[in-house]
Amino acid sequence: MKTKKIVYYGVLTSLGIALHILEGMIPNPFVGIVPGAKIGLANIIALISLKLLGLKFAMAVNLMRVLIAGLLTGAVTSMLYGFAGAFFSTLAMWITLYFFSNYFSLIGVSLLGALAHNIAQLSVASLIIQNPRIFIYLPVMMFSSIFTGFFIGLAAFFVLEKISFHFKDTSYNTI
Repeated sequence: MKTKKIVYYGVLTSLGIALHILEGMIPNPFVGIVPGAKIGLANIIALISLKLLGLKFAMAVNLMRVLIAGLLTGAVTSMLYGFAGAFFSTLAMWITLYFFSNYFSLIGVSLLGALAHNIAQLSVASLIIQNPRIFIYLPVMMFSSIFTGFFIGLAAFFVLEKISFHFKDTSYNTI
């Protein structure tokens, strides 16, 4: 593995972990409306990784972030939700970027990733509690995802605007 690629893995995974931990310190803006909802700051890194470095790279960064952040914060049981959400949102965003980039902006890609994340997490919850009625919560989660997905997509857009010139000459910038 090239040194440059190892550095990218380390830096992006570390940034994702830092944003995940930072987000845990921020009060939930949806308290009372959408219990358990989070902004998803680490998804900024997921979207940037996906856009600049491709699916395999972004998937590795996301799954390592979930594992390490879960172990660091002691939220080991929530790692099941995190793995499902990270895997399916990354996959949905990649499909959207790869096949439908003419139709969706980065904000649209982020919104679809947030939707996939919610469906994946509710699927895990449904399996754990053995009750599919939990999907009644999906419209509420989708509503909060409009705001969080928009914010994450916009933040990723501005970061990419500032750093993408560094990746023009690498062999990693495939989608």
